[in-house]
Amino acid sequence: MVVVLFPNSAPVQAFGSYAGRMFARFGLNATAKRPVPIGPQQAHFTALDGTVRVKKSTSNSWVTADFSLPLQKGDVVQTSSEGMAKVFFPDGTSYTVKPDSLIMVEENSANEQQQTQVTVQVTTGTVDLSTATYTQGSSSQVTVAGATASLAPESSAMVRNGPKAEIMVKTGSGKVTRKSETVVLSDYEKVSFQTESEQMTRTKEIGPPTLVMPGNLMTVAMPSPGRAVHFSWTAASGSRAYRLRVSRNPYFSSTVFDKMVPGTETDVPALAEGAYYWVVTAQDSSGHESTESERNQFTIVVRAGEVVAVLLDLEPFVQHGHVIEVKGKTDAGARVMVNGQEVPFIHADGRFSFFTPPLPNGENVITVTAQNIKGGVKTQQKKVMIE
Repeated sequence: MVVVLFPNSAPVQAFGSYAGRMFARFGLNATAKRPVPIGPQQAHFTALDGTVRVKKSTSNSWVTADFSLPLQKGDVVQTSSEGMAKVFFPDGTSYTVKPDSLIMVEENSANEQQQTQVTVQVTTGTVDLSTATYTQGSSSQVTVAGATASLAPESSAMVRNGPKAEIMVKTGSGKVTRKSETVVLSDYEKVSFQTESEQMTRTKEIGPPTLVMPGNLMTVAMPSPGRAVHFSWTAASGSRAYRLRVSRNPYFSSTVFDKMVPGTETDVPALAEGAYYWVVTAQDSSGHESTESERNQFTIVVRAGEVVAVLLDLEPFVQHGHVIEVKGKTDAGARVMVNGQEVPFIHADGRFSFFTPPLPNGENVITVTAQNIKGGVKTQQKKVMIE
């Protein structure tokens, strides 16, 4: 039997963050917004892995990136083949710079009306970015090969500059302008073009599945070495198969498991103790593959011992448009995950409530997993229809 252990967290701090998101969802302010200073702004690294270098606008030399090094207009960030970096801007926009990539901060400023302007150029490689809720009149843009993508608040996108340039909106919306052409994109719509192309090609992409188990930063406890680990994820619309990859490193330069799976779950045998990363893509009937899911990390430890049952009673789901409210009760002190996201606050008696992110139209599967302090694990799945 395999036991999945949730990481430690601060419940009060988590609940504050969760409550803030709920206030924002319904148009309320949980706290007063901190004013943005006027003039040039600084961005900062929030994650670094492998070799990442920075060339400041005031220097011709490269320096090693670190968390204390601010990024300003004109600065360049370069990742190696095994390097990744996450950059956070004051307007709430974040960029994940993938391996073998080069980006430049073209603009990062704020005016007297608290309007912010952020523009990043992708010279080579791939970035994932997401925007926050920013002041009306602000802009968050990314440029690539002569095209400019302007993203709406609360949106995410993938931008790649290689043999051909690609801009794909994952969630939210964006507008791409190149030469005299403008294309508006929504969820999982992409434009691509080569330098000599007169027009951009617009396509609808397959959305990736959501990873469920093992959840991000979980510890998987095994009673003996070499036991199989169970992996599961949500179904993706229009998919006939899924590709599961498991790696020892977050950039997947090498893999310990890489296989096509017909369904939304499988067991991976003989994984040794230690840290792993996993990712899933969906494939349609034509063999076209989706973008990658989020990359979850988990750790395997060998821990013998008896596993006991855990309480998980779910109330009927409540639908709020595209959002599902999940309510139920578990053991006191237990942890609960909903579609791979941890419920940030559970009452002392085990009662909990969780709002899912907006779900797409059609049939959706809600997976709820609880684990008590003695290692007991219980999972329930229910289908919901969004129209």
